[in-house]
Amino acid sequence: MKRINKSSELLWLFGIIFVALGVSLCSKANLGVSMIAAPAFVVQEAAVKLLPNLSVGVTEYIIQGLILIILCTVIRKFNWIYLLAFAVAVIYGYTLDLFMWLLSDINITQTYVRWIMLIIGDLITGFGVACFFNTYMPLQVYELFVAEISSVFRKNISKLKSIFDISLLAISVILAFTLFFDAGSFDWSKIYMCSFHSIGLGTIVTTIINSPIIAISSKLIDRIFNNTALFPKMEKILKR
Repeated sequence: MKRINKSSELLWLFGIIFVALGVSLCSKANLGVSMIAAPAFVVQEAAVKLLPNLSVGVTEYIIQGLILIILCTVIRKFNWIYLLAFAVAVIYGYTLDLFMWLLSDINITQTYVRWIMLIIGDLITGFGVACFFNTYMPLQVYELFVAEISSVFRKNISKLKSIFDISLLAISVILAFTLFFDAGSFDWSKIYMCSFHSIGLGTIVTTIINSPIIAISSKLIDRIFNNTALFPKMEKILKR
């Protein structure tokens, strides 16, 4: 099979589109979004009462901006590449808003169909993340945070990623309980049918299947794409 040459930048574009589409589908399933996406959905749901025009996408890149500030504070340095990571977050945020708007009229009541939608969303998201990992282009702040902390403090990046993901989930749960004060009104026996402020059984399922999906998608991408750069000079600049 002949692979598509000079596709690194194309994979980056696919990463933006597929991750945004996948997260939007998981949100519409109303069974719980991933632990990475959860903070933005929880905060937006609470803040929209005061800021009616605040979207999930805008909330997403605001949160990533705060994480970037925390990163610079912890490692006590700043690199201009960090700004590109934030720019990626902004592009992703508006792409997410676009898909959320396109899917806004979809209203599925059957639980099994919503589970199918969640799994499809996870597959698409995992493929998008794999696309990101196969390009030299800047990643979002989440990945940058883990990579930089691992590099500066010489920590195992896999363990650090797990700690980071669990921390985001814990923060999301704390926010859901403290911002709404309605845990008692939710029927926890039906957690498999709906989410509690974007956190639910679907969040756990997504966490379990996410890594295998990314691994399989990466192998598929290697067979289809030759992720060389279309703009090699830009690659050299970004890899400095």
